[in-house]
Amino acid sequence: MSIPLSEPPASALIKARLASLAAQHQVTILYACESGSRASGFPSPDSDYDVRFIYAHPQDWYLALEEGRDVIDLPLEDSAAGVLDFGGWDVRKTLRLARKGNPVIWEWLQSPTVYHGLEAGLLQTLTATLAPFYSPIAACHHYLALCRGTMTRELTDPTVKIKKYFYMLRPLLAAAWIERYQSIPPMAFTPLRALLDNQAAIQASIDDLLARKHYTDEQIPIDRIALLDEFLHAELARVQQAAAKLPTATGDPANLDKLFKQFLISL
Repeated sequence: MSIPLSEPPASALIKARLASLAAQHQVTILYACESGSRASGFPSPDSDYDVRFIYAHPQDWYLALEEGRDVIDLPLEDSAAGVLDFGGWDVRKTLRLARKGNPVIWEWLQSPTVYHGLEAGLLQTLTATLAPFYSPIAACHHYLALCRGTMTRELTDPTVKIKKYFYMLRPLLAAAWIERYQSIPPMAFTPLRALLDNQAAIQASIDDLLARKHYTDEQIPIDRIALLDEFLHAELARVQQAAAKLPTATGDPANLDKLFKQFLISL
């Protein structure tokens, strides 16, 4: 499935908005990408553009006694391209979260749509430094929590929005990927579906949802699908039990300190 974000007008608009955000907040954008349904490959006609970015302040900002705010969260913005959702993390926060095993940075780095990329050498250094900090057990529990939280909120009424099924399926399959391969799961939804090769009925149900999501307003609820509900509950229970045996990260935090300094020196 093609991603509308590859269209120049949307990309150009988002890049211009990132530049204005950097000037407004007096930061340097280090990396910016598309996240959410567009990056995962199951957008609706009215899907938001979920733009996520990593930024750095000038060096003096990090020398203050009191730490400043380390996120940039903005209200949703209407634009000619659609609704824009911008959210950014300071580079120090990003590395701290990676040290704790938060898998979001590994998702961002594999996004198919990058608005502002790192210099090749720095990207290679970042990827290599982060590798031993990837914690299969922490990442698996992260995705399980996302799935479980959405199921708790959404599987209570007779109807559910189509997009919510994907907000349950995608993290659950990501957790199952980690449980099976103990590696970083793909951001894209299609490769994750390989885990369902022997479940034709589930695959067919997902195909139907993808087709409907592609042309339907994602805010319109549909009747719940018993087959998917049963799969979600059963697979969540299975992976939760198996996750306890997954390994933890092995990275040395001193290497993240070095990487943080390298980022600041490069500004």
